[in-house]
Amino acid sequence: MRLLEHEAKTILRAQGLEVPSGILVRQPAEIAQAPLSIPLPAMVKAQVPAGGRGNAGAVVRVEEAQAARDAVTRLLGTRVRGHRVEAVLLEAVIPIRQELFLGVTYDTVEKQAMLLASPAGGMDVESRTRQFPPALVRLPVDVRRGLPGFEAREVARQVGLTGRELLGFAEVADRAVEAFLALDCTVLEINPLALTDGGRFVVADARLEIDEDALYRQNHLEKVYGIPCRGAWGRGPTDFQRRAAAVDAIDHRGVAGRVIEFDGDLGLPMGGGGASLTAFDAIRRHAGRPPNYCEIGGNPSVRKVAELTKLILSRPGVERVAVIMNVVSNTRVDLVARGVIKGVVEAGERKG
Repeated sequence: MRLLEHEAKTILRAQGLEVPSGILVRQPAEIAQAPLSIPLPAMVKAQVPAGGRGNAGAVVRVEEAQAARDAVTRLLGTRVRGHRVEAVLLEAVIPIRQELFLGVTYDTVEKQAMLLASPAGGMDVESRTRQFPPALVRLPVDVRRGLPGFEAREVARQVGLTGRELLGFAEVADRAVEAFLALDCTVLEINPLALTDGGRFVVADARLEIDEDALYRQNHLEKVYGIPCRGAWGRGPTDFQRRAAAVDAIDHRGVAGRVIEFDGDLGLPMGGGGASLTAFDAIRRHAGRPPNYCEIGGNPSVRKVAELTKLILSRPGVERVAVIMNVVSNTRVDLVARGVIKGVVEAGERKG
C-alpha cells in the first residue's frame, strides 16, 4: 500500500523528523483561505501515489496568494500519472542548501533490507546514481537489531558530511530505519532530504509503501492518523474487490478472491503467480479486455472457486470466462474446474 506524500509526512513527523509546515486542500471552496495560513512563497503539490510529479507539472512553486489559488484550482480533479488528484498539499518553501537522498528498501537479490543514501537528491536521482554508481551509498540493515549509531554515522561520512551535520543525518537515518521496520514498509524514501541554510534536515518529499500482507498489524494507521487501507494502485477497494475478498474469506482453504478490477468483457478465473501475470498481459496485448485480474492457488475449495466465478460473471458485459491455470503450481486443477463449472451453471440459472 503506497501512502500519499502528506500521509507519509504525518507519520515521519510522529517519528520525530522535521517536515515543512503545510495544509491539505480537498475542495475548491477551501482555496480562498488556504494560501493565507502558510507563508509565501509556497509549493503546491498534487497528491497522487506516483513519482515524477515534478516532471508532470504537478509540483509548482508560487510566489503570491492568487497564484497559489490558481495552481490548486488547476490541479484538483485532473489526472497525474494516471491518478485523479483529489487533494493538493500547500507547503512553505524551505531554504535549501543541499538536497540529499535517503531511503530504505529490500534488496530482492541480496534478500535483506538496505539503507541507501546519496549526497545528490531531488528530481531524476535514479538516473544520476545509475550514471555515477559511487554517488550511492549502500548499507545492509539487520532487521532484528536495526541501524547501530556508528553505522549511521559512517553512512553520513560517506555522503560527505562532517560535524553537527554528520550527527544530524545519522539521527534521521536511524529514525527512518525505525519507521521502516515498525510500519512493515517495503519502501521508505526521503527525496529530497533537505539540508537547510540553518543546518537542519527537513523531509521535503517522502514515499512510504507498506507490505499489504502486514496491514493487519498496522490498524493504527487509520485509528491514529486517519489513513485508510487501500491497494497498491493507490485507491480504496471497489465494491467488486470487496465482494471478492468476502469470497476469499469463506474458508481457510487456498486463495480464490484476490482480485483487481478493470473494464472488460472476458472474465479470468486464473492462477499461477507470475504465469498469470504473463497470461493477463498477453491477452491484453492481443486486444483482449479482461475485466479482472485474480489469483487462484493453494487448493481453494470448490465452493470458493464457484463463488468467484459467479462474481466475475456478474460484471456487466461479461458473458464468457477463460480459465487459465499453471499446472506446476501444486493446485488441483480438477477442483478448480469443478468450481468454475459449478459457478457458470449457477450463474446461468440465476440469469434465467
